[in-house]
Amino acid sequence: MADVQDGRKPKACDTLKGEVVEDEADDLLDCAGCGGSGQKAQDERCWQILKVLVTGAAGNIAYSLFHYIANGDAFGKNQRICLVLLDVTPAMELLRAVVMELQDCAFDLLREIVATDREEIAFTDLDVAILIGSIPHHAGMLKKDLLKSNVRIFRSQGQALNKFSKKTVKVIVVGNPANTNCLVALKNAPTIPPENFSSLNRLGLNRAKYQIAARLSVEPKDVRNLIVWGNPSPKLYPDVNHAYFIRKCKKMSVTDGVGDSDWLQGDFIRIIQERNNTITKVRKLSSAMSAAKAISDHLRDLWVGTPEGDWTSMGVISNGNSYGVAEDLIYSFPVTIQNKTWKLVQDLAISDFSKQKMKLCTEEIVDERNQALTFLSESKL
Repeated sequence: MADVQDGRKPKACDTLKGEVVEDEADDLLDCAGCGGSGQKAQDERCWQILKVLVTGAAGNIAYSLFHYIANGDAFGKNQRICLVLLDVTPAMELLRAVVMELQDCAFDLLREIVATDREEIAFTDLDVAILIGSIPHHAGMLKKDLLKSNVRIFRSQGQALNKFSKKTVKVIVVGNPANTNCLVALKNAPTIPPENFSSLNRLGLNRAKYQIAARLSVEPKDVRNLIVWGNPSPKLYPDVNHAYFIRKCKKMSVTDGVGDSDWLQGDFIRIIQERNNTITKVRKLSSAMSAAKAISDHLRDLWVGTPEGDWTSMGVISNGNSYGVAEDLIYSFPVTIQNKTWKLVQDLAISDFSKQKMKLCTEEIVDERNQALTFLSESKL
């Protein structure tokens, strides 16, 4: 199948140098770092085009995500984008329609679109890889069969990242089981630093923020430092013990504000853990719009950083953590982010209740990891 391009200049997803592309001189005034002086940009950062891959590009989550990427919500309002869409060969016709819709949106930041079913094209010189495509769980499917199918996908994509992508590429794994899929990709890309890999746990965090905000009658943005520990699964643990909220310019702990430990340790946790299954039962499809928003939030935090004193949650390599979580896992921790680099928030006080919940998460991820590594060690999958 021939690859699809939208034909828009510039053709190369690379740093533009030298002459200004026709009809783009005015854009320089709005470029980050130019200061709006009206003079020709001297800062090469103004010319950078970010090459972003989305796999599973014909799916519902990707369809909802593209607007956040192309409109500047994920990477910034001045960041130009080359968007690469990867899916399986039977989805190429659908991707043609997606490309046409992206063209018809006339996003100023979207400089090029490439749709392909070939990994060697999709993974070349990437700055960001958003790995959404995975084998979903079907009724009657054994967990080991699900893991085995996804190990094939993420082993291949990890190898493609290792062979074709920039060594600075940031990899965000969304396709479930996201933490284990992320570890498989990481293990197959030994020349890319492990800290460049993360998995999406932001959807659980956003769900928790909404529930707390609704309970407290504040806006979600005013609920800070919630933590989602573990796995994006029904065993994930939303932890409010270090969270605070802002009301009338005053900070107050979430536990004090809610004032109902039974709800916080009972229904609140169950709502978050069961949310995706609840949506799937009604919609007959898994979460898509909210997942796309969570990916955008994850990317924005990674690119912009976290405010001083605040943190977010994402799945990262567990090595060196202070919480007794086994090494060599992708596990959701609280992290701060500066200069596109995350750092674990260490040595928080952990209650006995939280330790038990975190232990259940760890056991699940360890079991997944061990099965996945066994499949990787086999000569054929």
